[in-house]
Order: sequence, then C-alpha cells, then structure tokens
Amino acid sequence: RRVPMHELVQEATGADFKAFGDDVAAARAAAVAAGVPEGLAAKQPTVGEVVNCCFEELCEANLRQPTFVTDYPVEISPLAKPHRSEEGLVERFELFVVGRELANAFSELTDPVDQRARFEAQAAKKAAGDDEACGVDEDFLGALEHGLPPTAGLGIGIDRLIMLLTNSPSIRDVIAFPLLKPGGE
Repeated sequence: RRVPMHELVQEATGADFKAFGDDVAAARAAAVAAGVPEGLAAKQPTVGEVVNCCFEELCEANLRQPTFVTDYPVEISPLAKPHRSEEGLVERFELFVVGRELANAFSELTDPVDQRARFEAQAAKKAAGDDEACGVDEDFLGALEHGLPPTAGLGIGIDRLIMLLTNSPSIRDVIAFPLLKPGGE
C-alpha cells in the first residue's frame, strides 16, 4: 500500500489538515479532539508538525501491512527536496511494517539557498530546546553551492529488520553495541 501522510491522518482524525492552511490553533484543536494529548499538541509550532504528531500518535502503530507513507511536511524533513506539485510537502517516503518504521528515503534538496533557510530554521529550533533539530552545516552548504547533482537517499537499517524478525519492541534490544545500552544490560 502507498498512501500520503495527510490521508492517513485524515482517516484517523476525521479532519482535513490541509484546509487549516497556517492556522496552527485549529490544527492543534483537531489533534486534541482526535486523541492526541493536549500537552503534546501544544508543543507543535506549525501545522505540518501537528500533522506529523497526529501520524506518530494515531496512525503509525496501526500500519500492520507493508505501507509506504509518502508526502511528508517540509517542516520535519530539512534535507528533502520540495514536492513537485504539493506546496508544503517534500519528496519523501518511509516504509512501515507491523507498526514499525523499516526504511526512510527522500530526494535530496540540492538548492543551497533553500537548504540554508531550512538549516537556519532547524538551528532556531535547536536553540529553543528541540533535541532532534540540527544546526547549520556550512561544509554541506559549501558543497551544494559548488553544485550537487540530483541525488536521493534510502536508509534501511539491519537493526530495524532484526527488530521485525525477532518481534523486539525496542531497537536497544537488538543493537549490536552493548556499551550503548543503558545500565550495561
């Protein structure tokens, strides 16, 4: 199955988040009404991040059959190329099986001006306390400014595949580096 993230979220919430435009308050209210914890929804600064939050909280665990989730919000994909026909989305997909992400892939953004703006937005998030946000990578931007041909990336971790095969709930249960496990397990 191949389905855009917005469709999965709309099925789970009954709300069309595209209709909210930039109205973050309305998006948060719809998320809370659908069952997303209010405190979690309140932390999302954009509609795209509310959509992703709804997906993670309400949809992800229910993707039992192999499902390619496509068309992610630009706010959560700082390295991905803008979607060819849908504003506010990027060319990215993730593969989910048995409620777990097995692969992540996207077309690489090769526009240095757009990439700098996204890095700067990520750096602002990082400065505000977002642990998952990245900073500005000047070396990467320099490479883009010299010219990067169209590229794409695909990540399929063997650790995630082992999680699926062994029905392990956490990546830490299958990680090959025991020193990285908490408490020396």
